[in-house]
Parts: sequence; structure tokens; C-alpha cells
Amino acid sequence: MKLTDEVIIPVPRTKVWQALNDPEVLRQAIPGCEEIAKKSDTEMEAKVTVKMGPVKASFKGSVTLLDLDPPNGYRIQGEGKSLMGGAVGGANVRLEDVPEGTRLIYDVDAQVTGKIASLAQRFIEPTAKQLSAQFFESFAKLAENEPG
Repeated sequence: MKLTDEVIIPVPRTKVWQALNDPEVLRQAIPGCEEIAKKSDTEMEAKVTVKMGPVKASFKGSVTLLDLDPPNGYRIQGEGKSLMGGAVGGANVRLEDVPEGTRLIYDVDAQVTGKIASLAQRFIEPTAKQLSAQFFESFAKLAENEPG
């Protein structure tokens, strides 16, 4: 599955960058995120529960930040496992100044495997788009409250 989009976040790029690297902001913004822990400046672990059509699965996973270019962007690489299968993928995230604040552009490439892929195949992409919209709506509000 590939997903590309951009959103305007009405705050300066430095605040968006800080929020993208703040585990508490991410925990609150990621739909279904139960916990997130920062292991290092470039590694995090999380537990997220997602419902895709008739299938609900809890994923435990890890994320690594690569190609860091503060405050312009990075690449996120991650994988998650559940009893029903797994997910693996990555995203390129770019930040640009615009008059309204910051344009965040992302390109996601992900694969879902196992039973969850076969049972929820037709729901994966629509669910990803819906969760992405929910994330950025919450993230924008949280980023506005970031100090700095």
C-alpha cells in the first residue's frame, strides 16, 4: 500500500519538528496508541490497537528514525506484530515553511501480512487514510501547544 498526502499545520516548522519527536504528543495523536516509549533519539517502541473492517488487532512495534535533517524531515522505518499478522513499512516526512505555518508532506509505503491481510484486505487502505486524517487533526492541535 502506498499513501501520499500533505497537510498544513498552523504552527512554525521548529514546533512541528519538536512535536514529531515528542513521544507524548505522538501517543496522544496516534489513533489507538496505548503506549509509546522512546528508546533513544532515533528509536521508539509502541503498542497500538487498530480496527480494520471486521478485524481488530493490537500491534507491538518499533520505529527507527533515519536520514534526520532537523527541522526539515526524516524517514520513519517501522514494523509491528500482532497475533493476526504484521505490518512493515516506512514513510518519508518533509517539512516546509508556508505562510499558513508548516506544510508536512509524507509518502508512506507499507505492507500488511498474515491473517489480518487476508481478512481485512479491502479495509486496509481506507482505514489507513482515515487514521491518517485523525492523526493530523489531533497532531496539529497538540503541536500548537508545544513549547518553543
